[in-house]
Amino acid sequence: MPRGWPLVIIIILALLLFAAPKLPAMARNLGQSMRILKSEVKQMRTEDDDKPSSSSSRTDAVEGTVVDHDQPRSTSEKSSRPEADGTGKSK
Repeated sequence: MPRGWPLVIIIILALLLFAAPKLPAMARNLGQSMRILKSEVKQMRTEDDDKPSSSSSRTDAVEGTVVDHDQPRSTSEKSSRPEADGTGKSK
C-alpha cells in the first residue's frame, strides 16, 4: 500500500464530516458549470463552422516595405530622390 493513501482517506473523511451540508450545493454548482461549459463549446464549434467562407477572402497577402524612421538616410538616397520645397518643384 502506498504511503500517501492514509492521508487521502483522512482528508476525504474530514470533508465528509465537516462539509456534508454543503455537498449538495457544491454538486449543483458543478453541474451548472458543466452545462454552461458544454453549451459554450458547442457555440464555439458552430461559429467555427460558419467562419471559413468569410476568412478565405482575408488570406491574400499584401506586399509592403518596412520603413525605419529612426535611421538617417544615406547621401545616395538623398541625391536620388528629389526634395520638394513646397512649390512642387525639385531643387
